[in-house]
Amino acid sequence: MVSLRPDRRGTSTLGCLVMLVLLAGAAYYGMHIGGIYLRYYELLDDMRQQARFASQRTDQAIQSTLIAQADSILGQAPNFRIHRGGHPNRITIQAEYSESVELPLFKHTFVLRPRAEEPL
Repeated sequence: MVSLRPDRRGTSTLGCLVMLVLLAGAAYYGMHIGGIYLRYYELLDDMRQQARFASQRTDQAIQSTLIAQADSILGQAPNFRIHRGGHPNRITIQAEYSESVELPLFKHTFVLRPRAEEPL
């Protein structure tokens, strides 16, 4: 019996190995970079919650709560800017901070600017 297909033993194993290496690399990079955005969204959620209940709290109380939460999330406390006013009456809470990531073949500093705004 003559086979029309040449012997391809090993090629599927090599292709699988290449895909596994690429998947592991994507997971490694994604875990480190994704952690930055996870912390950003945690802080943004805290800022939105403080803005939601701002009519019952002073700016100083909001500031101290956010500093404590940011310190536990980020290990640093960015400068929070709180502004009340406008038409209609609103509260705006803003911050800016940076996080750096150093990975093989990749080094970058992310500058993040969370902002929460709610009506009073």
